[in-house]
Amino acid sequence: MTTPAVIELVEHAPAVSRPLPDPVGRALAATRIIDAAPDPYAPGKWVLRAGSKVGAVTLDVPGGGPVTLRIIPKVPIARLFFLLGYSRDPRGWRDGQVEVAEHRDLQPALAYAVERQVDRALRQGPLQGYRAVEDTSIVVRGRIREAEQIRRRFGARLPVEIAYDEFTTDIAENRILGAAVDRLLRLPGVPRDVRRRLLHQRVRLAGITPLVRGQALPTWRPTRLNSRYHHALHLARVVLEDSSAEHAAGGLRIDGFLFNMNKLFEDFVTVALREAYRGTDRSCRLQDSHHLDEAFAIRLKPDFVLYGPERIPQAVVDAKYKAEKPDGYPDADLYQMLAYCTALGLPEGHLVYAKGNAPHTAHRVRHAGIVIHQHALDLDQAPAELLGEVRSLAYRIAADLRI
Repeated sequence: MTTPAVIELVEHAPAVSRPLPDPVGRALAATRIIDAAPDPYAPGKWVLRAGSKVGAVTLDVPGGGPVTLRIIPKVPIARLFFLLGYSRDPRGWRDGQVEVAEHRDLQPALAYAVERQVDRALRQGPLQGYRAVEDTSIVVRGRIREAEQIRRRFGARLPVEIAYDEFTTDIAENRILGAAVDRLLRLPGVPRDVRRRLLHQRVRLAGITPLVRGQALPTWRPTRLNSRYHHALHLARVVLEDSSAEHAAGGLRIDGFLFNMNKLFEDFVTVALREAYRGTDRSCRLQDSHHLDEAFAIRLKPDFVLYGPERIPQAVVDAKYKAEKPDGYPDADLYQMLAYCTALGLPEGHLVYAKGNAPHTAHRVRHAGIVIHQHALDLDQAPAELLGEVRSLAYRIAADLRI
């Protein structure tokens, strides 16, 4: 078995020039995971730059062999998992809840965290519940599906089309956990000891109907009965939803796991702000749809809109985790926020960035009187301090509220 070549980049770091075979360079460019282009000053080299996606993927490049691409996040792994866990379940989150042990890379840390949560969920044995079953039988059980009996059997008495509720472990919660374990077992880079424990969890979930790849995940509702599963299910859905990279770009096979830091930061900021306003007479809407023009042709979807008691917009916020210009914030974000404030009839708007090279600042727009604030959150601090900073931001946005 050929050992994959490893390319390691840092999220949003300056571009680097690396010697690469042309098939590998073209494959990296085709994935659109990173920016890749031939180096105009050095034949045989490619200029590579990572954006906001972090994680690791393995590419099987025709003519170039297997290549592993690792993109290291700037924030510590433990902090990344806090952002993820809080945005998924803010009221159920507790500091230190998701362990990442000594792992410093995202993929091993994710596999370890999921395995630990699944182990806690299954410690008392797999959860059982009722599952609706439709079947054909010679014995009547439950109720007869009369319409199906007539359509399929044309009046014959046997066999019988029946429907019943079965008490079983083959329920949505266990199927989601089993699918996440299977997905992690297929990923490269999972440490041997973690892989062994994942195989043990797979044995615990034996007999569960596997999920069909590409289909929507089964739905489940948090209840008192499945409370021990909640945290494991939140992490399992991360593994199974849009954070995974398991597809083919053209004829290229890609297998691995990626996080989009833009989306992760946006989710955390909007959920944390919503929690900060909980218990007040305001309501919050995430990704609420509005229009810029009177003909309703230009659609706007700000990340966060704060409404007053009569559902009148009172504040608008957009979260922006991305590289800044060397001398400050990107101007395009200001134009976008100006459009939000104009459409919503607001005198002020707020842009929230991950802390970089610019402090809080405000711009008053000429001839409009609209003030656009730019705030920076420092992600490199303990969770309690970070949430306190978000609450302070929420107070600044709506200073008349007692938060």
